[in-house]
Amino acid sequence: MRLALIEAEEIVAACQKAGTALGKALSIAVVDAGGFLLVVKRSDGARPLTPNIAIAKAYSAAVMERPTKMLKPWAESNPGFFASLSTMGAQPIVATEGGVTVKRDGEILGGLGISGGTGDEDQQVCDEVLGSLGYELQFQAWGGARKDG
Repeated sequence: MRLALIEAEEIVAACQKAGTALGKALSIAVVDAGGFLLVVKRSDGARPLTPNIAIAKAYSAAVMERPTKMLKPWAESNPGFFASLSTMGAQPIVATEGGVTVKRDGEILGGLGISGGTGDEDQQVCDEVLGSLGYELQFQAWGGARKDG
């Protein structure tokens, strides 16, 4: 199973709508399971660096196969290794809110990253949009993270 471009565009459109409802100018990125960029959009007024941050969040969620907030305990418990890990791929690996693995029927399809709001707002948009579109939001505890992230 693959994440189709039309699905990635649907995710981005729903995130833009949610950002507008929050009064936030967001940048949104969706990558496939290998971390390759499918779509990135920067809303009018979004800060210049936010697309890069959204891409890094989406990439991290896809290749690490867990939402980025679940990586926080690992990054905190082994910062040296985590910093090295961050330089190994095509994008930095980040441990923060706003990056969620796109998963359906137990299969990792890609990652969604959002930047432009607070970390909590970025995470809220990810979770609400993916949940409303029928993607799974439960991930097994891994790397020292709690089951609920």
